[in-house]
Amino acid sequence: MGMERISTDKAKRIAMIKGLQPGLVKGTKGVQFTKGKNNRLQVIGWDDFEQALVNRNLAIFECGGWLKIMRA
Repeated sequence: MGMERISTDKAKRIAMIKGLQPGLVKGTKGVQFTKGKNNRLQVIGWDDFEQALVNRNLAIFECGGWLKIMRA
C-alpha cells in the first residue's frame, strides 16, 4: 500500500484522533504535525497551516494512518 494524497479535512480528522496539531518549525517556513511538546515547533491554526502548504506547494499524504507532508 502506497502513500495517498488526502485533503486537509481528512488530515484534520486523523490528526485529532492521534492528538496531533499543525505546527511551524521555529525560524523556518517548515510545517509538520506535532503533539505540541517540542520546543522547536510552534503550534499554529489550521488556516495558517493550509496557507503554508499552498505557499510551499506541499500536500498531505497518508498511509495506514501515518501522515506525511511532501511536495504536491
